Amino acid sequence: MPADSAPPKRQEWNHLPETPIVVSPLWQWPPKPLAVLRWYFDSWFFITINLMIVGISFAVLFWASPTLETTSTPGLWIAGIWLRNAIIVSIVAGILHLWFHKYAVQGTDLKYDPRPFPRMGRMFTFDSQLKDNIFWTIASGVTIWSLFESLMWWSMANGYASVITFQTNPVWFIAIFFLIPVWESFYFYWMHRFLHTNVMYRFHALHHRNNDIGPWSGLSMHPVEHLFYFGSVLIHFAIASHPVHIIFHLAFYGLSAVTTHTGFESVLFRNKKRLKLGMFHHQIHHRYFECNYGNLDVPWDILFGSWHDGTPDGKAKLSERLKARRRA
Repeated sequence: MPADSAPPKRQEWNHLPETPIVVSPLWQWPPKPLAVLRWYFDSWFFITINLMIVGISFAVLFWASPTLETTSTPGLWIAGIWLRNAIIVSIVAGILHLWFHKYAVQGTDLKYDPRPFPRMGRMFTFDSQLKDNIFWTIASGVTIWSLFESLMWWSMANGYASVITFQTNPVWFIAIFFLIPVWESFYFYWMHRFLHTNVMYRFHALHHRNNDIGPWSGLSMHPVEHLFYFGSVLIHFAIASHPVHIIFHLAFYGLSAVTTHTGFESVLFRNKKRLKLGMFHHQIHHRYFECNYGNLDVPWDILFGSWHDGTPDGKAKLSERLKARRRA
């Protein structure tokens, strides 16, 4: 190699979507009402993860859930909830893993990170990223998810949490589905920032073993983190709900974690993007850790200085912020 030549620089991203990343137009000035309607319409209709999880929730309620009468006392129905949730996660994460990684149906098209997934290494349980992710997802994630769901079923059955039906309050019944992601925008950012503190990062570090991510990585967390993550559902002690809202709330947290961690922007079929999946915004968080703690529905990261918009300028600002913190 000639003395004046440098080794080739490793490619940072295999796929770079449109940047700079933008937050919901709801927070932009001047107001853009049509853009706001389009943003939220695209989040829900017609082939979207949100709407699919609503469909799964109703199917689960009718065909794979106990009744409120049954859940008034603890019993085998708790194991049934665990088994049902384990099957759902395994199907969703398993299919996405096979499509994107095992058989690489769309190759590396729309894959953010250029590195192959999964990896082997001593930092992973069983020396395998995939086995590590599956173990923590099922053993801890599904278990704590199911325990929270069982708690809410029992609480509703015994009058500790108020219950509504579509017949008694149709507007509120429908509105709750749209409000749960709004609550997630608030809850997730602050919970995530807390997990990045010196005290809590020892637990969150298990999730961050995954610099490059796959579907099983989304719920690969320490049990302590799962308690905080799924603890979001406790808001239903304060608001009247229906069991299907509990199912949707926890499935939204569980399955959205799976779909947003595929490592790919979307499902590509016949050269068209068919289903939006992984957010580049969160992929950046897995690469650089100290940025993009929230999501794009509410601009918490912009307001509190942890924003990275995916551009070289955003990376430079992050670097300067970290240098200033080390000097402090």
